[in-house]
Amino acid sequence: MTENYKKMLDKGLEYQDFVSDILLLELGMPLTSYSSKKYQYTKGENKQGVEIKFDDCFSKTGNLYIEIKEKSNPNNANYVDSGVYRMDNTWLYLIGNYDIIFVFSKKHLKLMHKKNMFREVKTSTSIGFLIPENFAEKYCIKKIII
Repeated sequence: MTENYKKMLDKGLEYQDFVSDILLLELGMPLTSYSSKKYQYTKGENKQGVEIKFDDCFSKTGNLYIEIKEKSNPNNANYVDSGVYRMDNTWLYLIGNYDIIFVFSKKHLKLMHKKNMFREVKTSTSIGFLIPENFAEKYCIKKIII
């Protein structure tokens, strides 16, 4: 695991805790997170099927980055399905930052990707697509302003 990957993972975990508190306050939805890697890989991030992603660049770019594949190290040969294509219990996909959270249906995000509605981008460790803010507001189930 690279140092950058660990740093990004830590930021993401902290954001998940933040969003968990917001979901309880705003929607009355408590999350029961799985702690072990075994349960996270075989079941999902939490018992309720809610995936939470921190998009640190959203306020600068105006785009949400929806991940579809990843690799933990740029030297790995292949990407693996992740994000909306990860096979787990996820049905809700929450993405945002400390100012705004967009709630999407995972099924709808996959459909948008399959229809090539938005530009796909690739980095050394991730593949995803970008949803501009105006489309995010149009297609999200709910928008939570902090």
